Amino acid sequence: MFQPRVVLVDDHDLVRAGVKSGLGDAVHVVGEASDTDDAVDVIVETLPDVVLLDVHLPSGTGADVIKGVLARLAHIPDVRAEGGRGVAFLALSVSDAPDDVISVIRAGARGYVTKAISGADLADAVRRVAEGDAVFSPRLAGFVIDAFSASISEPVDPELDQLSPREQEVMRLLARGYAYKEIARRLTISIKTVETHASNVLRKLQLSNRHELSRWAAKRRIV
Repeated sequence: MFQPRVVLVDDHDLVRAGVKSGLGDAVHVVGEASDTDDAVDVIVETLPDVVLLDVHLPSGTGADVIKGVLARLAHIPDVRAEGGRGVAFLALSVSDAPDDVISVIRAGARGYVTKAISGADLADAVRRVAEGDAVFSPRLAGFVIDAFSASISEPVDPELDQLSPREQEVMRLLARGYAYKEIARRLTISIKTVETHASNVLRKLQLSNRHELSRWAAKRRIV
């Protein structure tokens, strides 16, 4: 039976160990990573069939990992940016929030399953994604269909679309004048994580400070 080569990306060691144990001999785990930069490096180095990817990581998101990998592969001879040498991404998360699902699918993931899935079902999902299928946990597929149907008629803001759902949350609070400590408390994340998201927002939007960010957001009427 086909044994997909897999990279596991999750910031919790115990979660990775549990997933690895649950998958058993159905896959061959060729690499692991706990954060975005390490994940990109490991994936580009090993070129697995499937990347099992959490959507929230300490310094970014699963979507950031996908975009980083595709950008790196685009500069490697004989590796197509569209999925690389068969590299496919399957999101595995505790979250079933529509924004999380849509963000990672827009970035290029082939499916999204929650961590409530059984080991056997996860192994089947990995195998199906490796073979080119799209796989979703029950009810999540509806989020994707609704979102992409709506996007056909909705105008797209390329600058705003660069930001992950969490970065957009941080951006709006920054633009409204909230301090890092207040944002951390409202979003139930660490101040360091807020600082990382704020830095990513300013970098992606090519802005110098939060005053420019406030003007940028006000102009678009998104605060």
